[in-house]
Amino acid sequence: MRNIYIGDVGVAVQYLQLALQRAGFGTPINGEFTKDTCKALGGFLGSAVGCYAETAVWAKRLPYLRGYTTHVIVQGDTLWSIAERYGTSVLAINTANPELEARNLRPGTRIYVPYSFELVSEEVPYTSELTQLIMEGLQVRYPFLSTGCFGKSVMGNGLCYVRLGEGPVQVSYNASFHANEWITTPVLLKFAEEYAKEYARKGVIYGTQAEELFENYSLYLIPMVNPDGVDLVNGVLHESAYLEQARRIASAYPSIAYPDGWKANINGVDLNLQFPAGWEQAREIKAAQGYTSPAPRDYVGEAPISEPESRAMYDFTVANDFRLILAYHTQGEVIYWKYLDYEPENSRRIADYFGSVSGYLVEETPYASGYAGYKDWFIERYNLPGYTIEAGLGENPLAMGQFAQIYEDNKQILLGGMTQL
Repeated sequence: MRNIYIGDVGVAVQYLQLALQRAGFGTPINGEFTKDTCKALGGFLGSAVGCYAETAVWAKRLPYLRGYTTHVIVQGDTLWSIAERYGTSVLAINTANPELEARNLRPGTRIYVPYSFELVSEEVPYTSELTQLIMEGLQVRYPFLSTGCFGKSVMGNGLCYVRLGEGPVQVSYNASFHANEWITTPVLLKFAEEYAKEYARKGVIYGTQAEELFENYSLYLIPMVNPDGVDLVNGVLHESAYLEQARRIASAYPSIAYPDGWKANINGVDLNLQFPAGWEQAREIKAAQGYTSPAPRDYVGEAPISEPESRAMYDFTVANDFRLILAYHTQGEVIYWKYLDYEPENSRRIADYFGSVSGYLVEETPYASGYAGYKDWFIERYNLPGYTIEAGLGENPLAMGQFAQIYEDNKQILLGGMTQL
């Protein structure tokens, strides 16, 4: 996290305010570093401080963004007393520390202590850093899930997944192919948290036993395919050659708002026009629209899968055996289910089910957007169900005020991607 000072505004300030609020020092999450925020910060630290947050302050804030702290057991500790001290539950501590013996707590042992709040915030914009902190927190809170990375972005950010389940049927959902569609990232992260929570307590997720899902399916969630672009849109990129390159690219397309209109990766390549399924047709269509060089959107690149993010997605898909994929985008409240004349078995039935539980329209992809997408390539290569879900309504980037409704609309789709196979 970068240093921030009184008078600063932006996403980093929102993260500070979120951490303070979770720690019990109420402050509005408005992205404005005001005297009220400074007062809350001083209350948390227990002393008068200058109105700034630098490395040492962020180190104390990070546990409230990744959702857990650590505790060294001392003589006389019980799980109940530890849970009471940190305002959490014995179940949460047991889940995070499966080898811990409640009747044999050994002094000097360091354990994880999850906080009681929901890890996935519905109030702040998402960036690559927050996404990584949440994935770390999920892994600690729920060690039965797994996380890993399968590639890196242009700027070296990890392209990572959360895996839930040990079953033979693999499915995969991805989000934030497009930079200004970052609101799709917390959709997948929240589903991961809800699913893991119910599995931990042997509960039910949206009408289905979580243990049954875990035994029968392996769900791979890829919450942020385009981390560099997302960070650009949300204003957290440091000054660098990459940021200057993006500004130069944007200046050639003054009709596209900057940075809000940015969909591409940091090189100005639209990652969802990078796959070998009618890539040449996509190039012709986008060239006719004026996108013949790096742009904030709609430039297909020099060749299919020429960008590190699209190549990583291609290789990761080939290395696995996914039976269905969901690609989350915004906006329009519509589900696209076909590529050309390909109609994989059960794909229309599943699409109609998705439409019925979400209220979204089920349509064929418009011609101008109908080639070279990840969903298109998956359908063409494997002849298996693949779907683009266009969530929400309005102009990208959608505000987090829409998140609750988007998640409500899509939670049964996220479940049905497994149960409807």
